[in-house]
Amino acid sequence: DGRGESAYFAWLNVGKRSRIGDAGAVLGGTDVLLDARPLAEQKAGALSHAQLRAAHPDLVIIALSWFGEDGPYRDYRATDATLRALAGLIHLIGPVEKPVAINDHQADIVTGITAYIAAMAALLGGDGKKLALSMLEANAVLSDSHTVVGPGGPRRRFGVNRFSATFPVGIYPCREGWLGLGISTPQQWRDFCGLFGVAELAADSRFDLGVDRAAHADEIERKFAPKLLERTAAEWFVDGLRHRLPFAIVPEMTELLRQKVPRANGAFSTTRIGTARFEGPSVPHRLTLTPPRSGGVAPLAGEEGVAPARAARPRRESAGMLPLAGIKLVDFTMGWAGPLVARHLADLGAEVIKIEACRHYDWWRGQDHRAESYASKAYEKRPNFLALNRNKMGITLDLTTQEGMALAKRLVARADAVVENFSREVMPKLGLDYPALREQNPELVMVSMAAFPRGEWETGRAYGFTLEQAAGVPTVAGPPEGPPMLSHYAYGDPIGGLNGTASLLTALWHKQITGKGQHVDLSQVECMMPMIAPWMIAQSATGETPARMGNRHPVNVPQNVFRCTGADRFLLVSVMGDAMWRALCGVIGRDAWAMLAVRERHARVDEIEQAVEAWTAGQDADAAMVVLQAAGVAAGVVRSPYDLATDPQFVARDFWRVTSRPYADPHVQSSLPFREGPLPYPVRHPAPTMGEHNRAVLGGILGLSDAEMARLEAAEIIGTTALPPRRRGD
Repeated sequence: DGRGESAYFAWLNVGKRSRIGDAGAVLGGTDVLLDARPLAEQKAGALSHAQLRAAHPDLVIIALSWFGEDGPYRDYRATDATLRALAGLIHLIGPVEKPVAINDHQADIVTGITAYIAAMAALLGGDGKKLALSMLEANAVLSDSHTVVGPGGPRRRFGVNRFSATFPVGIYPCREGWLGLGISTPQQWRDFCGLFGVAELAADSRFDLGVDRAAHADEIERKFAPKLLERTAAEWFVDGLRHRLPFAIVPEMTELLRQKVPRANGAFSTTRIGTARFEGPSVPHRLTLTPPRSGGVAPLAGEEGVAPARAARPRRESAGMLPLAGIKLVDFTMGWAGPLVARHLADLGAEVIKIEACRHYDWWRGQDHRAESYASKAYEKRPNFLALNRNKMGITLDLTTQEGMALAKRLVARADAVVENFSREVMPKLGLDYPALREQNPELVMVSMAAFPRGEWETGRAYGFTLEQAAGVPTVAGPPEGPPMLSHYAYGDPIGGLNGTASLLTALWHKQITGKGQHVDLSQVECMMPMIAPWMIAQSATGETPARMGNRHPVNVPQNVFRCTGADRFLLVSVMGDAMWRALCGVIGRDAWAMLAVRERHARVDEIEQAVEAWTAGQDADAAMVVLQAAGVAAGVVRSPYDLATDPQFVARDFWRVTSRPYADPHVQSSLPFREGPLPYPVRHPAPTMGEHNRAVLGGILGLSDAEMARLEAAEIIGTTALPPRRRGD
């Protein structure tokens, strides 16, 4: 528009007002303060948090910092990339030789969603408070399912689009376009082999489990990958829908903006700033009664506009209690995304009742259906299940039976909210969709977390990697010479979980104000689109998508992953500005380069990176980070997610808590990334064993007699032992 305004800034600030001057003058009518000033400014002066709390006791303050208010990293310099390196989000990604990641914006978006969750939880609690949020800990939610496995997890990368947990997972060229695959369950594997005419693979016992298929990925890939070239990605995707397989078209930004299904569902919206206009991702929180505003005008500097009318702020009697104490949630979810929503509420004090069935239990308990697995109760020992289901009560109900469905409805009748993450046809088929549950509870809030938006794709199956694929994230990630690259084993799961939590808390806030419940109809693919907002915006605004850069950055130079001493040990260095560049030159002994301008550094980036690695190659990664940080250079060890439990910053802040429970050895649990005081919110109860709370919930809350409980158990409607699933047609 001639003013040089940032389009990304505009997208992030739609609907806001801009004020230049005294911030204290506007705080009197403010509910929430988001404060990302340096820690010293947050703690001193007239606008210190102590002073603000004294002057405005009802004010909710969300104090953001890179690493938290204490610990050895407290004063470290950071960028989006160095933070993700320390959070364990880069080490397992990319070629075998060296980690490669998306160059920017991911940690920022995760932190923003987390700050919103913290603010809404505090508002629902009804009293003013300060919550200190660590960006490092906020991003550890994407790693904690690995960290809880412990240091014995896989220590290497398996290659671009290769992961140790299952196979086929990856992105493959077709006759036209790219297709994302993500086969997990035994039934999916059999159906996949049938679709590609490789029944001999399904019959080979070496490939029964996903982890075993991953170990033979090259052998299996040779059988099916050439067949993909016979048809287009769109044609294969339709077959995936028909066979209930987790396939996805992996679109470039131009294709994504043309796709009819997300466009028909309002996934894109127009932002205006000055005379400029462009499209970007809409707010993905699809509240049916109070939909969010997407698109609109972003302010120019100092453009205050008109303040919107404030709603009355309700009060809850929560003094001395966890913020969500008294809220009741029924949890029908499985896996990662949905259970993460329920975990947030449970951690914040809500009563959460998780419902599984003995034959259809949470798939993160495992999918090994061999007899020896059931005999050893392996389904009670999976670390990632334990991590996602702490602080919840757990019961079993066979929802395919009339009695199981009726008991579930009785629990919903007393609840404030329900969350589920099945594909769209499942809950209606069970008689547990929103219209049916609303008959039991007219004020109910329900969050449904389907993978795809409504329309011709709505029945699509998906996992976290499928969501990343379908949102186009891989097309902006990875080395420029390689194929589109997955940037996380199951990126869409934690991102969907964070967005589902934010949506649920928003709906609960609206209910607290108005007494009205509503349905939140979430598409997890749309939740992933903000992660590639800068690239989508660039495509819309300029007609071109920025080229993939691997670990390099369009502004920070140098930025890359550099090898250190030891096996597979790396340091990510990201230089912001001339002062940091001069500091780096001093550390690596290249003072003659200190006056190189950014343009010159870009031109000589290969030579500069070689010099940096010549220095790091003789350094321990942790020691090199300390030296560079002392000089004021943003640097972070490329941590394995399996090692985060011993990272000094996490240890100093008691982020990982040790928990014990039957059948599982003592294991670590992560904490919420925001806290009211020096310690995180507690882990009050480990994840439930199968049907652990049947008697407390069905007997104690619903009042079933011992005889009724015994009859339900004999009929396998409830139970405390997992049973093998029935195959289709049984």
